[in-house]
Amino acid sequence: MAHLSIRSLDDQALAALKRRAAEQNTSLNAVVLHLIDQGLGRAPARSSLRRHDDLDGLAGTWSAQDGAAFAQATAAFGEVDAALWR
Repeated sequence: MAHLSIRSLDDQALAALKRRAAEQNTSLNAVVLHLIDQGLGRAPARSSLRRHDDLDGLAGTWSAQDGAAFAQATAAFGEVDAALWR
């Protein structure tokens, strides 16, 4: 894969690209790649606007009980053991 620098991009265009990336919850790079593919009349090989994350499969799958159990099981992680910081 090649890398490309864009020179002379005005502030308004950059702001619009950043807004679109935020709206689509994806990276600025993914938005630009998608727009280039659209402009060239190409279908992207894969959805460049899809956010990839190792935890995607877990999103929205826990019940309220699951969340409460997790919070209880990990509560100790929020406590500082003063003896360890002497």
